[in-house]
Amino acid sequence: MLKNLFLARHAKSDWSVPGQKDFDRELNGRGRNDAPRMGKKLSEMDVKPDLIMSSPAARAKLTAEFIAEQLRYDTEKIIFNEDIYEASVRSLLAIINELSDDYNKVMLVGHNPTFTYIAEYLTKKNIDNIPTCGIVNIEFNVDSWKEVSGDIGNLKWFIYPKKILV
Repeated sequence: MLKNLFLARHAKSDWSVPGQKDFDRELNGRGRNDAPRMGKKLSEMDVKPDLIMSSPAARAKLTAEFIAEQLRYDTEKIIFNEDIYEASVRSLLAIINELSDDYNKVMLVGHNPTFTYIAEYLTKKNIDNIPTCGIVNIEFNVDSWKEVSGDIGNLKWFIYPKKILV
């Protein structure tokens, strides 16, 4: 059985509020445009996640909701996992390994640099940087998420706003 992981970095965030906590930063205008447009692109690509799990940070939460709406995924079913915010590669891998095997296609919405690092760790590909609202699809030829580890993922595709939204 194949397992598909979609790593979606949050869209462009708003830095205009001085002293605002990082966790509370929302999306700026570009981010509010990019997230639904990327969701629409995923819909056109027939991406249908069984589960969307997101960091609860405002910018990630909004990105997850915008994408979910375009994928006709019930936004009430998005799981917000605090461990994704400020996650290390090790803790993000633990989240992946703990996923229920009932899910074959899972989208995680979160933050760099960890999303880029884990994508490189899982695929042994040099991705360099997942830009804001960039999405990586990694396929694993495993029966269980518990089997996911370094260098066994196949990088299926990597898209981001400047690449597809010209």
